[in-house]
Amino acid sequence: MKVFKKSTLFIMLAALMVFVAACGNDNGSEGGPEGSVVIDGSGTVYPLMAKLAENYMGENENVSVEVGRAGSSAGFKKFLAEGGGTDLSNASRKMKDEEKSKAEELGINYKELKLALDGITIVVNKENDWIDELTQEEVIDIFLASADKKKWSDVRSDFPDEEIKAYGPNENHGTYEFFYETILEEQELRGDINLQQEYSTLVDMVSKDKNAIAYFGYGYYENNNDKLKAVKIDFGNGPVEPSIETIKEDGEYAPFTRPVFTYLNEKMAKEKAQVLDFAIYAMENAGDAAKESGFAPLPEEEYNEAVEYLNGLK
Repeated sequence: MKVFKKSTLFIMLAALMVFVAACGNDNGSEGGPEGSVVIDGSGTVYPLMAKLAENYMGENENVSVEVGRAGSSAGFKKFLAEGGGTDLSNASRKMKDEEKSKAEELGINYKELKLALDGITIVVNKENDWIDELTQEEVIDIFLASADKKKWSDVRSDFPDEEIKAYGPNENHGTYEFFYETILEEQELRGDINLQQEYSTLVDMVSKDKNAIAYFGYGYYENNNDKLKAVKIDFGNGPVEPSIETIKEDGEYAPFTRPVFTYLNEKMAKEKAQVLDFAIYAMENAGDAAKESGFAPLPEEEYNEAVEYLNGLK
């Protein structure tokens, strides 16, 4: 009988320890969240989100934050997947109507979170000694099919009689869409433009071609300014150099400025504590990470509003 009682007591204690341990590892416990957070989307936003993920994992060793860079459009396809997609989707443009319809069709509730501001930056080769600044109209003409600017001398008579080599991100990227839709006003890009998936490839190509010109987010220029030269843009009141200070929606560089986002799947955030915890961390720290990654931060009150909303999902 004593053996039975001791065995029963041992089993009860063991079960209690397992229960306590399970509670201690619960995603909402004092021990902190556990599990994975899966993010994909914009290549432009990638350095900012990767910085946030790195810093977060340094403080939360039981969470793995995976950040991809398939491009804004490709990222939304992964986010809006039947049966459950990525937890967050980075985008250098707003979600389109057809993507919103897809989300509604799949019953996916999402929250758009504005992270920072980016400036479309026009870059040339370091050895390019004829361009320091261009007007907004000259930039448009260089990339526009109908303008038919084949040589640099077609842009300005004192530019070299050399063929223009134009580069840019491909259709997977929100940067391509912003440039085409907003800057070119949906007019056709020049037919010989070399479009690439990887921004690192664009940086390499421009750095090796004296006659090259390309466009992409300011952060990629900032991180490669030893290899590239940024072109100042004259929007009508004198040339403006892209910088953290000038990239503002109502500032000197406004015509080439756009917000960047991440989109949160609210169902994932409610079901997986680590997803919501990371989202809150990201919005609390996006301003500092933005400045470190080549983005202009938002006003503090915008971040505070986002954090307040996310806390309401708990």
